Amino acid sequence: MTTITMNRRKIVLSAVGATGLVLGSGRAGDVQAQAPRTPESNLGHYRFRVGEIGATVLSDGIIGGPPRVYASDAPEQELQEVLKRAFLPADHMTLNLNTLLIETGGRRILLEAGAGQTMGPNGGRIFARLAEIGLSAGDIDVVVVSHTHPDHVGNLRTADGGPAFPRATVFAPKADWDFFVLGEPDLSYMPVPEEFRRRFGAAIKRSVEPVAKGVELYEAGAEIVPGLTTIAASGHTPGMVSFLVHSRGDQLLLTADLAYHPVVNIDQPWRPGPDRDKDAALSARRRIFDRAAAERIPVLGFHYPFPGLGHLLRTDTGYAWVPAGWQF
Repeated sequence: MTTITMNRRKIVLSAVGATGLVLGSGRAGDVQAQAPRTPESNLGHYRFRVGEIGATVLSDGIIGGPPRVYASDAPEQELQEVLKRAFLPADHMTLNLNTLLIETGGRRILLEAGAGQTMGPNGGRIFARLAEIGLSAGDIDVVVVSHTHPDHVGNLRTADGGPAFPRATVFAPKADWDFFVLGEPDLSYMPVPEEFRRRFGAAIKRSVEPVAKGVELYEAGAEIVPGLTTIAASGHTPGMVSFLVHSRGDQLLLTADLAYHPVVNIDQPWRPGPDRDKDAALSARRRIFDRAAAERIPVLGFHYPFPGLGHLLRTDTGYAWVPAGWQF
């Protein structure tokens, strides 16, 4: 396997003008009736294809927190300089919630459920996003989560305690279910106040209650449906996986929470504070990022700026993120 190695300065300069990366071809026939929207709102969905699989990024909104949480080992002065160069606030880092709907084999499969209101008021937009493309939660056949943190399972529960996706079979990694749902996890590794940790753990259990009896637990490496394979990526959580969507030679790699924001976790090598086992997470990050770079596989980052699509390149010091050019 050949690794692509390039100079970081050249990557940074070229990434600014990168517009030629095509992840799929938009098709006029894909456009469906959109939900009414106010003049000041933006659409939060983005269509493309992976081979014969239809794919749509659906934004569940945004969350965020202090940059230090997502770059736990960054020298403070260097962190501030990097944020300033990227035109990002010094005191708050915004993270997107990029869920992916794939349509294959006559089924609609949602990858990640999204946060709902579990981590702030700006999540829970996925249902409006579905309406934009002419669908509802009842049209979803399968929901697959990469791990059971609240921002990935929060939308599984409605406000009145029922299942938000009433027809869907929910798949979750067994190791995460055992640790977060069946157990009483020690979350002291998380660099956040104790009250936040308590609410974080409670939000997981509350979110999955409506689907607990029917959940399908899987091991890393399982093929959930034809064209959707899970890849072991533990470290952030005990059972986290990445997803590989593949069809007719085309591929898309979903990196889940291997990185939070490209500025601090890809273009810079800093480790996310919420990783439970930081060494294992680093190993998984390098292994999967190396594969994406060497095989030139398009990537979707769950928390990257919407729609979160692009490529990873190897540089002389690590990696660089090159966003994909927008396709109409």
